[in-house]
Parts: sequence; C-alpha cells; structure tokens
Amino acid sequence: QVQLVESGGGLVQPGDSLRLSCAASGYTTRSYVMGWFRQAPGKAREFVAAISWSGGSKNYTDSVKGRFTISRDNAQNTMYLQMNSLQPDDTAVYYCAASLHYTSQPMHTWEYAYWGQGTQVTVSS
Repeated sequence: QVQLVESGGGLVQPGDSLRLSCAASGYTTRSYVMGWFRQAPGKAREFVAAISWSGGSKNYTDSVKGRFTISRDNAQNTMYLQMNSLQPDDTAVYYCAASLHYTSQPMHTWEYAYWGQGTQVTVSS
C-alpha cells in the first residue's frame, strides 16, 4: 500500500504564494503518475495538475496555468505544488493522489488508487 500525506496549506491573502507538499511512503513509493485535485464547499472535486514519473509530462487545468507549478522529487518521494498569485477562488481542500499505472487521462479521479487526507487552502483578504 501507498500512503500519501499532504502539508503546507494555510490562510493567505490574495496575491500571496504557497507551496504544498505530498510525501509518499508504504510498501512501495513507485508512483507512475501523481496529481493534485481540489474541492470547494458545495462543489465537485476538480482536477488541478498532474505529473509523470520523470516529470517530463505535466498537465494543468486552465484556471491555474501560469500560476501553479507541479513538480516531484523521486529521491525524496515527494510531490509539490507551487501556487503563486493565489485568488479567493483557489480556496479549497487540496488532495494529493497517486496512480501506479500509466494513464493518458490524468484529469479523472478514477485513474488514481491512492489519496491523501487533504490540506486546507484559504485565500482571503
């Protein structure tokens, strides 16, 4: 089994930056594809970003392109989401997810077998 633990969430003001971390551990830490999703109150879980094992392929939802950057450090078994120019609409619980298989559709929740507990990001003035 793979365990995922997010950290780095918090309360920030519009325009501020925040970096989320997702640490992987367990029987195996090999994750072919990893991604970030978010869910605001009363809304469906939304795809944010995904990254391949090597980091060579990245995907972003349109609303975060140019502001968010996904990365991973396989030596540390950690994935990151650097969030810049945060806006109130970015307020949500952010979830880390991992798939042990390749997928060409990383924006779908069902492609991921493992999920973290979520970390709250609140952007408010």
